[in-house]
Amino acid sequence: MSSIFIGELAGTATLLYLGNGVVANMLLKDTKGSGTGLLAIAAAWAFAVTVAIYVSTYFGSSGAHLNPIVTIAGCVKSGDWSLFPTFIGAQLLGAMLGQLLVWLHYKPHYDVTEDKGAIRASFCTDPAIKNTPFNFISEAFASALAVVALGTFSTIETGLGPFMVGILVWAIGLGLGGTTGYAINPARDLGPRIMHAILPIPNKGDSGWEYAWIPVLGPAAGAVLGAFILTLN
Repeated sequence: MSSIFIGELAGTATLLYLGNGVVANMLLKDTKGSGTGLLAIAAAWAFAVTVAIYVSTYFGSSGAHLNPIVTIAGCVKSGDWSLFPTFIGAQLLGAMLGQLLVWLHYKPHYDVTEDKGAIRASFCTDPAIKNTPFNFISEAFASALAVVALGTFSTIETGLGPFMVGILVWAIGLGLGGTTGYAINPARDLGPRIMHAILPIPNKGDSGWEYAWIPVLGPAAGAVLGAFILTLN
């Protein structure tokens, strides 16, 4: 059974299971990977997106978007929004499923972790310094860069596409991730944030909904900007 919907759902679930899995491994109490730091997080997210592209493609999504900014940019460039609900719905559900797997995987550690911030950070992003305009700019600009870079990759027929995307995510994480945690993916942030709100986790605190619009609308704005930049050539 394969389709665009199944491919996007499976791929995004894989992305979140591996990506937020490393965050949980670093931040939750009594894990083997406690305190490994940003280098490990950036690397794991990079590898996660590479693996997720292969999973998504295998299960029917040849485009392997895995991220609403890719879908938005493609729709803006082509003018065709007919598959937009399919991609976005699958990505959001996949992100929720992937986060559910993270929670099940690390449940004993969630149960003993008392740090509310650490728990929430293993689900969704939060700014290092809360400054709404610049937090929005960070997400929008990083997302625009991602869209432009992805657009240039399509011109290089080397068969290394998934690895190049992984390198891009790695570079964004290390170079631009220090401000907001580089969501650059509305589904990656919103899906897990919803799961944080509904899962029965001791000491979890609030889900940070006052900030939640920035990692959704910031990347969306960046996708439109990136698509526009690509049309200039």
